[in-house]
Amino acid sequence: MQTHILGFPSIGKKRELKQALESFWKGSLSAEALLETSNDLKKRHWQVQKDAGLDFVTTGDFSLYDRMLDITCMLGAVPPRFAPCLDDSPLDRYFSLARGDVRRNIPALEMTKWFDTNYHYLVPEIDASGLWSSAEHPVVADTKLAKKLGYAPKAALVGPFTWLTLAKAQDGAPKWARLKDVVATYEKLLASLAPHCECIQIEEPVLCTELLPEEAARQFRQTWSALNAACGGKPLLLATCFGPLAGNLELAANSGCTALHIDLVRGREQLDAVLAALRPATSLSLGVIDGRNIWKNDYAKSVALIRQAVSALGKDRVWIGSSCSLLHSPVDVAEENALPEHIRNRMAFAVQKCAEVVALNTIIETGDMAALKENEALLLAAAAHRENRIAEVRERASSAGAADFSRQSAYPKRRAAQAWLNLPLLPTTTIGSFPQTAAIRKTRLDFKKGVITEADYKTAIRQEIRECIEKQEKLGLDVLVHGEAERNDMVEYFGQQLGGFCFTQNGWVQSYGSRCVKPPVIYGDVYRKQPMTVDWILYAQSLTQKPVKGMLTGPVTILCWSFVRDDLERSEVCKQIAFAIRDEVQDLEKAGVRIIQIDEAALREGMPLTRAQAEIYLQWAVDAFRLASSGVEDSTQIHTHMCYSEFNAILPWIARMDADVISIESSRSGMELLDAFTDFHYQAAVGPGVYDIHSPRIPSVEEMTALLKKALRHIAREQLWVNPDCGLKTRQWEEALPALENMVAAAVQVRETLQR
Repeated sequence: MQTHILGFPSIGKKRELKQALESFWKGSLSAEALLETSNDLKKRHWQVQKDAGLDFVTTGDFSLYDRMLDITCMLGAVPPRFAPCLDDSPLDRYFSLARGDVRRNIPALEMTKWFDTNYHYLVPEIDASGLWSSAEHPVVADTKLAKKLGYAPKAALVGPFTWLTLAKAQDGAPKWARLKDVVATYEKLLASLAPHCECIQIEEPVLCTELLPEEAARQFRQTWSALNAACGGKPLLLATCFGPLAGNLELAANSGCTALHIDLVRGREQLDAVLAALRPATSLSLGVIDGRNIWKNDYAKSVALIRQAVSALGKDRVWIGSSCSLLHSPVDVAEENALPEHIRNRMAFAVQKCAEVVALNTIIETGDMAALKENEALLLAAAAHRENRIAEVRERASSAGAADFSRQSAYPKRRAAQAWLNLPLLPTTTIGSFPQTAAIRKTRLDFKKGVITEADYKTAIRQEIRECIEKQEKLGLDVLVHGEAERNDMVEYFGQQLGGFCFTQNGWVQSYGSRCVKPPVIYGDVYRKQPMTVDWILYAQSLTQKPVKGMLTGPVTILCWSFVRDDLERSEVCKQIAFAIRDEVQDLEKAGVRIIQIDEAALREGMPLTRAQAEIYLQWAVDAFRLASSGVEDSTQIHTHMCYSEFNAILPWIARMDADVISIESSRSGMELLDAFTDFHYQAAVGPGVYDIHSPRIPSVEEMTALLKKALRHIAREQLWVNPDCGLKTRQWEEALPALENMVAAAVQVRETLQR
C-alpha cells in the first residue's frame, strides 16, 4: 500500500517562518534570507516524511502566506486596485495582496475561514474587466528541488473548483465563465510538474460541501479529463477532506482520477458508499490519521477500515494517509516534556502522525498484534485517569433546564432596561484587545520565569490598563475596554484557569500568514476553579466614568480553538465550558460590571459542511452561548463578537443567540455581510466592523464614513454601533491610535448628519 500525508505544517517547529516573515516585513531581513529560511524548512519537512517511511514527500504544501493566494498569483488574478503594484517585485506584490499596501493605501484581499477550520485564507476576487497574466507556481521549483535531493515528490495543489467556488465575483462578474482560463493554466502547470514528481495531488475539499453550483458540476468530469491528460501518465490524486463526499460522490468517483482520497475522520460513515461507487481502475486513499487534532490514532478502529477497503479492492489499490493536511496540527511532540505523562503519552503531532501512517501499513502487512495491543492499552489507561470524568461536572451539565437557556425578558424590554447606559446614537467601542507591546510580553515572561514577583507583575499590568483607559478617553470612545494586557491569548488565558485543560510549550499552528496560535488542550472534564477576570475589569472601571466592558471568550470559541478530547461528544464538552463562563458572567454582574462581551469568533467556523450536520451543530452551539449568557438581569447588556466568516446564511441562528449587541467583520467585504439584514428583521444592535485590523494600513475618515452610510442602508440608526473588525492585539499603537481616531471622527460626522 502507498503511504503519504496531504501536507505538512509550514511554520516550523520553533515558528521559524513567522520570525523570518516578520523580520522581512520590518526590513531587517532580505528577500534572499527569507527564501533561504523557507527552503531550509521545506528540506527539513521532507526529511521528516522520508525518515518516517512514507512513500512520498509532499511538495506545494508550503506557502509563504497562503496556498489560495499562491493559486491566485499563479493565475494572475490580481484585482485592478493592485495595478500600482504590478511593477513591484513578485514577493512585494504577493505580500501587498495579503496584507494591503500601506504606502499606496490599497486594502488587502478579504480574509475568511478555510471551511470549518481555524485557518484563514485570502479570498480571490474576480473582476469582469480584470486581465489575468499567469505566473509560475512555487510548487514547480520545490518539486524539482525535492527530486534533486533524492526524495520522491508528490506535488500538491488547491484544485480549480475549490479556488473558483471560494472566489468572490465583483460587481456581478460571471466567475464560472473563467473556468476555461483557470483550467488551461492548471494544464500547463501539470505538464511542467509531471516529469519531476511521482504523483500530483489536487485538493477539492469543496466536494465535501453543498457549495459547488450546478453549472460547475456539469463541467467537472470534462475538466478532470483535461487535467488527467495534462499529467502525461503520472498518477493524479483527487483529494477531498473535512467531511463525507455525500452528494458529490458520483462526481468524484467518475472524475477519472488515478486515486481518490477521502476523509475517514470527519466522514467515517462514507466508506461503504465510496467502495461501491469507485471505478475498477481507481485506487482509494484512506484518510484515517486525524490531521486536525493531537491525539494518537486508535489503531484498532483504523485497521478495521483499512481491512474493509483491502478486502474490497486489494492492497495494490489502497493508500493510507492523513485525513487532511497536517497544517492544522503542531509540528513535533518530542519536546513537550513539561506535560503530565498520562497526557503526553496520548499525543501525536505532525512528525508523529507521519509515523502513525506507516505504522498502520506495517500492521496490515505483517499482522503485528503487539503494536495494536500497546496502542489499546495506552488509550484505556488514559480513559481511566481520575481527571477524565468528574461526577459533579457531569451532573451539573445533565441537569440544565429550559430556564437556564433564556434571558428574563425579550429584547425590546431589555433595551428599555438598558437605557440607563445613556449612550449616544452610533456608540463607539472596540472589540476588546489593544496592542500587545514588547513591554507587555516581557512583563508576562518575566513573571512566568520568576524574574519579578506577583505584586510587581500586577502593578505593571495595572499601569498598562491605566494607560489604555486614558488613551480611549482621549480618543472619545463611548464604551471602553481594559485592553487585555494580562492575556496572552483569548482562549489560552481562560484555559489556564479552567480545570480539564493543559498547555503545550511549542504546540503552535498557523492561523493566517505569520499569525500562529497555541491552542489549549482539553483532556478532561471542564470546570471553573475561581473568578478569572473580575479584578482586572473592576480596576479598569475604577479609572473612568464611562462604562467598561467585561471581556470573555465564549464556550464555542474556546471549544473550536482548542484541541478537544476525542472521548466525549463535542456538544457535551461545550456545555461544560458554557457553565464555567456562566459563573464568570454572573460574578462580573454582581461586581457591578453591566456590559459584558462574550466573544464567539469561532461560531461559524465550527459549523459542519452539510446542511443536516450544520443544523445539529448550530442547535447545541447556540444553546451553549445562551447557557453562558442568560443568567443576568435585563439591565445588563450582553455583547458578542464574530469575525472572518460568512454569516448571512446563519443569521436566524445568530438572532437566536439573543445577544443585545453583536459586532461582526465586514470592512474587507465592503459591508457585504449586511445584505442579509435587508430581508431578515434583526431587532438587536449591530456593530459592523468599519476597518480591517489585520492590515497595517490606516483607513481614512472618508473611507469609514462611506462604510457607515452603507451600513445605514441595512441597519436602523438606533441599532448601529461603530467598531473595528476585530481586536487590536496584533497592531502597533502607531497604527491603532490614528485608525481609531479616524473611526471616532467618522462616527461623530455621521451622527451629526443624522441628528440634523
